[in-house]
Amino acid sequence: MTNPSTDHPDDDTFAALIDAVDRFVRDRLVPMERQVDEDDAVPAELVAEMRELGLFGLTAPTEYGGLGVTCRQECELMMVFGRTSPAFRSVFGTNIGIGARGLILAGTEEQKQRWLTKLASGEMIGSFALTEPEAGSDAAGLRTTARLDGDHYVLNGGKRYITNAPVADLFTVMARSVDKPGAAGISAFLVPAGLPGLTVGKPDRKMGQRGAKTADVTFDNVRLPVENRLGAPGEGFQIAMRVLDRGRLNIAATAVGNAGRLVEEGVRYAAERRQFGKPIAEFQLVQALLADCEVERLAAQALVRASADAYDRDGKAILEASASKLYATEMVGRVADRIVQVFGGAGYMAEYPIERFYRDVRLLRLYEGTSQIQQLVIARELAKRHGVAPPR
Repeated sequence: MTNPSTDHPDDDTFAALIDAVDRFVRDRLVPMERQVDEDDAVPAELVAEMRELGLFGLTAPTEYGGLGVTCRQECELMMVFGRTSPAFRSVFGTNIGIGARGLILAGTEEQKQRWLTKLASGEMIGSFALTEPEAGSDAAGLRTTARLDGDHYVLNGGKRYITNAPVADLFTVMARSVDKPGAAGISAFLVPAGLPGLTVGKPDRKMGQRGAKTADVTFDNVRLPVENRLGAPGEGFQIAMRVLDRGRLNIAATAVGNAGRLVEEGVRYAAERRQFGKPIAEFQLVQALLADCEVERLAAQALVRASADAYDRDGKAILEASASKLYATEMVGRVADRIVQVFGGAGYMAEYPIERFYRDVRLLRLYEGTSQIQQLVIARELAKRHGVAPPR
């Protein structure tokens, strides 16, 4: 697999980008949160503004029209972007994150010229199709097949809960193509939308993150040219895990940003809400709730930054990425629960953003690998580092 470009934004350029994203989040996205939740759709004009900011090409190398941000820079941006509904992140984050990451890591030059430039500009929308009805946490147990037939592969099977599926132009699909058990039999494929036999189901109705679209995708004898295979035969699972390695840090950073917004809302409300003749911010038990939230947020922020630095230094951070994803997403769930408690009955009402964030952040513990999968990854990586047999 190839290594991405090392051409990254300098400090001044990145500072300007952070400032632009911060203003976009506060001025354009935060005021639209409630409407997006009610309509279950992100307005086209906001998507267009994301394209203009270059968000669709954040991690793509500059030679393909992207911004080429480092993992640390990506995480800093996601912490800023996390101060609004995580549904907005899915619009571009899935596109150039897990949707195009495999192409960045393992694509041929011809594949990159054909698709990566369009994904980076936002002209095309990418999607990552790994999860199946019986292969969620057990990703190596997927059943979708890709049978070689001359100069084509024939895909059959189905994927579930695929982000961006209803609007995707290109799917990175993991399918079993090699006669080997488990992960060794899986290859990766670049599958354009609209091919005969490819069907996208109706959008899922979700508890939260409304506006971020997911759906099932089915393949019924979909014929795909051999040149659409991504990487070597049997290399698909390895590609998927490398994609998720950085993707988990993206989610962890988003969780840190979400927690920052929740703490901000909680502090403001506690200063305004009066009980027993004074602001509830003066009550020690309320202060304790807010203090615990901020301590955990700061701890998660430090862990994410250190893990992103490790990724940039070593080109991978398997244990660190899983630790960040586990801690940060569990942390923001606890923060959301405490902030609802600070708001009291008002926190349960839809007119306040706290109710929506409480629903939205629950998903963070599930996708890109559940918390329990992260625990297994961490334990196995620890065993490898200490030279002992991995736990079973």
